Amino acid sequence: MEHTALYRKYRPKSFKEVLGQDHIVDVLKKSVDTEKVSHAYLFVGSRGTGKTSVARIFATSIGVSANDMYEIDAASNRGIEDIKELRDGVRVLPFDSKYKVYIIDEVHMLSKDAWGALLKTLEEPPKHVIFILATTELHKVPETIISRCQVFTFKKASDAVCRKMMIDVAKKEGFELDAGSAELLAILADGSFRDGLGELQKILNFTKGKKVKREDVEAITGAPKTILVNDFISAIAEKNIEKGIKAVQTAAEENLDMKLYLKLIVTKFRIAIILRYAPKLKDEMVGDLSEADIEFLGGLVKADKEGMLRSPALAILLEAYQNIDNAFIAELPLELALVKILGGE
Repeated sequence: MEHTALYRKYRPKSFKEVLGQDHIVDVLKKSVDTEKVSHAYLFVGSRGTGKTSVARIFATSIGVSANDMYEIDAASNRGIEDIKELRDGVRVLPFDSKYKVYIIDEVHMLSKDAWGALLKTLEEPPKHVIFILATTELHKVPETIISRCQVFTFKKASDAVCRKMMIDVAKKEGFELDAGSAELLAILADGSFRDGLGELQKILNFTKGKKVKREDVEAITGAPKTILVNDFISAIAEKNIEKGIKAVQTAAEENLDMKLYLKLIVTKFRIAIILRYAPKLKDEMVGDLSEADIEFLGGLVKADKEGMLRSPALAILLEAYQNIDNAFIAELPLELALVKILGGE
């Protein structure tokens, strides 16, 4: 494999390559086509959702060359002197483009004085200058700045979009990624394309052979093993609280991320409910989980005569997921959820 990081290698180069941000791409493309370009944009969204990539694509789409595109990391250039230097630079005409574009990443990191200096420039910007500010923390951006920008909110990558990207990139790299592995990587990515590709690169660098299996992903990333997830769910179906507690304790002993463990349980439990109430969708579910997992869940649902695998149990698991960050004993929310579901309170 090449040593280029996958997130750099497969960073979108055009609007059509941007994934999961159609609501933003459509507006920006229209503004390019109609030549109605604003002097300031604010891109908001969690890490790895494509803010900087879209900023570069937008700049290129309006004819800005590399000579007239400036990228500034506000985390490293956050002081008033840095912004004063920027203000001096914006007065200079572009080298060979109609516009100069300044992309300021992590803009929420600017100091109070730097915000004041930037505000003056945004209030009276030269006609040849466009600012694209990017942040993961909108609440730290002054309202006076926000009001002078067109604000675009980037969505987290959905598991479905992220899963497809993983499979496509792995294929381009000469590997075969099964559905279960892709689903786990999408969950590990937690809505970040960049983080997802980082995990995938780790897998492709260390896996043996060209066919990646879920067990490989679990071993290399340290993600909870499938059997621990399955044991917890089957414990609910079988009303076997000891089995469920044992699965949680094993996960804790292996020092696994309890939030990730519960997220995997919730994801698979949801599929079980779909299989119960909409069995005709079984074939479509194969794209979400491996065939082995689908067969496992189908068997549980069929054997679940008391109806334990239903929405009330899922609601309790979701409540536990929301509370898990505040638990001083990481496994406690899962254990309490299990007791509540099985009526052992």
